[in-house]
Amino acid sequence: MIARIGSAFLMLLASSLPTAAQPFHHPFGEWREYSRDWLAACPDVIDESATDYYGFSCFASTGSQELNSANLPAYKLTIIRNRLTGDLDVAITIAADRVEADPARPLVLAFGGEKPQRFDFTTDLETRHNTVNQFFVVDPARRDAVLEQMKQRNSLLLKVPLSDGTSKDVWLSLRGVSASIDFMATYARKVAQY
Repeated sequence: MIARIGSAFLMLLASSLPTAAQPFHHPFGEWREYSRDWLAACPDVIDESATDYYGFSCFASTGSQELNSANLPAYKLTIIRNRLTGDLDVAITIAADRVEADPARPLVLAFGGEKPQRFDFTTDLETRHNTVNQFFVVDPARRDAVLEQMKQRNSLLLKVPLSDGTSKDVWLSLRGVSASIDFMATYARKVAQY
């Protein structure tokens, strides 16, 4: 009787746990995987001469609940793996409608229980690859520290300084970061020419 109750409990427990993410091929021509609150993707083709990161990178991101008029997250956190070098980048996208970031004040990443990290728009962040609203962490040591914190936490608070003098607080989920990084490492070279 006790064994039967134990077996029933284990089956109930197993059925309540989330299933493992499964990679799938998307009609847009890329391998994708949803890992909790993150979506990771690796395009089928590597274009070594591309002028934007999409041509030679895999990427994973999570976004805000708030959407813009294009029905996309108004604020987004992205990890980008360069498929040619294996390097990882961290980028923050500010794509809310009728909102401009104030570059005179710092953007803040607050991980619960730790001192918030402040990033100056002119020295700590930069735009790349013909973007105007996607900000990359410049210093490799700071980038790597942020990545480690992202792997260890469930969420972060993004504080975006706005040009009207206010700030926008955005909670972003970090559930799925490690699995997304693993997916990108696995699928980075899964293309015909490599």
